[in-house]
Parts: sequence; C-alpha cells; structure tokens
Amino acid sequence: MAVRVHRLIAIMLLIESRGKIKANELAAALETSVRSIYRDIDVLAEAGIPIVTTTGPNGGISLMEGYTVNLRQLNGDELIHLYLTGLGFHQGLQKESTLKLKNALLKLEKTMPPAYREDITKAKNVFYFDETPWWNERPAIPFLEKLRAALWHSHKLRVEYRKVNGERSSRTLRPYGLVVKQGEWYLVGYCEAAQGLRTFKCERMTAAEQLEEGYTIPADFSLEGYWSGTEKNFRQNCRAEEYYPVTLRLANPHPELVNRLEVLNNVTDHNTFILTVNMYSYEQACDKVMQLPGDIEVLEPLILREYIMEKIKLLQKMYF
Repeated sequence: MAVRVHRLIAIMLLIESRGKIKANELAAALETSVRSIYRDIDVLAEAGIPIVTTTGPNGGISLMEGYTVNLRQLNGDELIHLYLTGLGFHQGLQKESTLKLKNALLKLEKTMPPAYREDITKAKNVFYFDETPWWNERPAIPFLEKLRAALWHSHKLRVEYRKVNGERSSRTLRPYGLVVKQGEWYLVGYCEAAQGLRTFKCERMTAAEQLEEGYTIPADFSLEGYWSGTEKNFRQNCRAEEYYPVTLRLANPHPELVNRLEVLNNVTDHNTFILTVNMYSYEQACDKVMQLPGDIEVLEPLILREYIMEKIKLLQKMYF
C-alpha cells in the first residue's frame, strides 16, 4: 500500500513536469511493470484526475490541457501529511497534524480548475468521515506530532511510559518507525536502557521530549520486515498483559458479532454455541457485555455475572 500511494504521487509529478510521458518510461522510472502503471492511471482517472492517453510514436500519457496538479507548491511536511493520510494514517483530533493536512489540501484545491473546485466543495458538504467508534472514543495521543517530528528529523526522544500494570519508566529512544494497527499507533524504536529494539503503544506515553542529539537508523533495518517478524510475538505479549477470558453461551450464531471478537475457544453444544473470548480487562468486559444481544448469556467469570445482575437490578428500580 505504501508503495502504491508513493507511486501515484510520483506519476502525477512526472506527468506534470514532462508534459507527456510514455507508460514504459514511467514503469522504468518507478521500477514497476507497465501493467501496474496502467492500473495506477485507472485509479487516478477514477479519482477525477483528467488524464489523457494517446497512441502512436508521439503518443503518451498527459494531463488534460489547462489542468495542473501543482504538487510542487507543497512543502515537505505538507506532502508527508498527504502521504500518511493516503495510507490511512488518520491522525484524528491531533490539532497540529490536522492543520498541516488541511493547509496541504487547501493548496491543492486552489490550483484546480473552477469545475473541479465546485466538485470538491460539493463533496465537502455531502461526505463526512467519522472514524471514532460509537461507544468508546479513541484515546488521545497528545504527543503524536512530537513522535512524528523526532522520527522524521532523526532526533532522539525522552519519553515517560506507562505499562499495562501501571508501572512507569523513563526511556531514551531512537525512533525507527510508526505503525498504525486498527486505529492504534505504535512506535518502533531502539531503547537505550534495554539496548535493543522495542515496540511501544503511543497512547501509553505520558510525556515526550525531542532531544537535540541525533541518530542513524541502520541501513539494513526494514520497518515492514521488523513488524511482520515481531507482530505475532507482540500480539502474544499484549494478550498476556491484556488477558481477560469471558465465556459466553449463544442461542444463535451471531457471525457478525463473533467476527469482531477475539475468540479463544469455540464449542458447539447441541443447538447452542459456547465461546470463550478475550475482553482484555474487567473494566472493558463490563462495558462490552452490556452491549451484547439479549440471547447471549455470560457464563464466566462469576464476578462478571454478578456485575450484570447488579446492573439489571438498578435498571429495574429505575424503570419498573
């Protein structure tokens, strides 16, 4: 995905700078196949970029006359924010990041012909993207912009970090990369105290300070390779730290609900389904079980059943 977004931006820049370019020249410049270039051209066309393709010795790929993308007017930071957003790195209500992104989009919008500006205005009015879940707001990450800036400028970080058990520590990190997994941000970095690479959940950072001292990421380090290689172990460690098994009896299969849960065990007993799922903590379980359909019964743990019974008693007093 990262390569695809980077390539789309590069294609627009190359077409605009050269006026007209052949597909095989784009493929050679971007080290990909001609077939991939044509797929990318289709994506850009579907996104509303007026691209013209002509055949013959003097043919090639160009922008419709009078149209300009003008990505070159953006500064580096604005382009990075566009790039991250295109990857799905939505930065929510982080004010500084959101402002930079809006500035970048505004610059692009102003360079477009009137007809396209009208379309953008209409799109703003009729489409709204809300990535926050219904029942729980995503936790704020007040230091996200500091983390991103330190990573981008290769400066060390001093952070205060809180583990799941409440233990706090101060660490000096060399940021190697940021990863977003299902809306949650993780910093991969070299921890000087541990003398090794570690993965940190950004929302657990209670303080962050960018240091003047720089560092260099090893030339053989691959963020994608590291994450792919350690994701399984990291998930297992998280599960060990955030493990709260709850056993449910389902009178009906509820496939959509089950697909959203982390199922640890699944047993069919006659016409009922017995599931053991991880709800991560007692507090989260209390919140989740009250949202379950009425034909799902919590079997274990007992303390959670007692919580449900007390909650029902309070509701009965209130409504009956």
